[in-house]
Amino acid sequence: MKIAWFCIPAHGHINPTLGLVKEMIDAGHEVTYFSFEKFRKKIEGTGATFVSCDAYDLDIDAKDGGNRVGKDLAFSIELIVESTLAMDGLISRVIPDMKPDLIVADSMAYSGKLAAMKFGIPYVCSTTTFVFNRYSAKYMDQGMGGLFSTLLALQKIKRQLKRLQVMGYPVKSFLELITNDNETYTIVYTSKEFQPYAETFSDKYCFIGPSIRPVTNPMEKTAEKTVYISMGTVVSNREMYENCVEALRGTDYQVIVSMGETTNEFSNLPENIQVYDSVDQMAVLNIADAFVTHCGMNSASEGLYFEVPLVLAPQTPEQWAVAKRTEELGAGVMLPASGRSVEEIKNAIEKVLNDGAYKAAATEISKGFKRCGGVKEARAFLEKIVKQSQISVCR
Repeated sequence: MKIAWFCIPAHGHINPTLGLVKEMIDAGHEVTYFSFEKFRKKIEGTGATFVSCDAYDLDIDAKDGGNRVGKDLAFSIELIVESTLAMDGLISRVIPDMKPDLIVADSMAYSGKLAAMKFGIPYVCSTTTFVFNRYSAKYMDQGMGGLFSTLLALQKIKRQLKRLQVMGYPVKSFLELITNDNETYTIVYTSKEFQPYAETFSDKYCFIGPSIRPVTNPMEKTAEKTVYISMGTVVSNREMYENCVEALRGTDYQVIVSMGETTNEFSNLPENIQVYDSVDQMAVLNIADAFVTHCGMNSASEGLYFEVPLVLAPQTPEQWAVAKRTEELGAGVMLPASGRSVEEIKNAIEKVLNDGAYKAAATEISKGFKRCGGVKEARAFLEKIVKQSQISVCR
């Protein structure tokens, strides 16, 4: 079968799909992946056909998007609308020629969903975060402040949705964009145990577990306890990194910090703390005893897969949902929403290192991940959808 695959230009959304894309191609299927040049090498490495979307890049960084996406709802939906409309011309040229049997699109790649609607092609949502409905959306709630911000944004959101409606995209409310219904086939890269309110989702949801790369270049463990710190690349975290370094200065721990920026900005680092632009995260987590994380879904899942308890420092609503679920299951300690002082960070790290209950809870979540069927289950799921659609057409 032929599959058109759409994803937003973010490592955290593309990386989990690559194993499944390779699995589909190895099984003899064709995948055409719509993405951006900086991801070309890894996408073509799966055997997929790459279609460049760089001409439709919205240059999010120029709009200060890194700090606003996920926090500013109106801005996030504006980006969704802009990207959908920008991609419409490309889609209208390529999809009719390709004649795919199936369109798979990231839960935020609405251009893919629009293509499926426009050309009457079976559609599957690929969700690299939790799936959200009226029950699980409670995990996104940050209190009255968040509610007030949403109310202020509603008029802007309505104007943006109108632009989609004019183009034939029948979106009635912004909730349709950020929640999932039980009639849409959906692949979810987590386990039912980790997914909040998993019992409220239909059998059209396929929970395949996180996509985990094997460790190829092991990291040396140089102390009894290893603490790993990584706060992602989307939101600036300079102060958080500085406080983490101060919190762990003078300890006996091996500390590995992945900053995603120039390392020489730190001076007078003690010998036990190593700061990098980037690391092989799987290799580090394989030796880690605690993980200070922003709670991006991929990072949190990778840490828990390796049975590492987490110190939770979320910043966006999506990250807060992951953090709240991790805390609820007993596998992490939540840092306060503001401040996150040296003392608070130090206390949280000491807590997850010294209280075995956090390690035990992380181990249970890991067992749930490993019970999932992974990419082979997802392949069977996609093949069944196409087969059913073909039978329906024949009838």
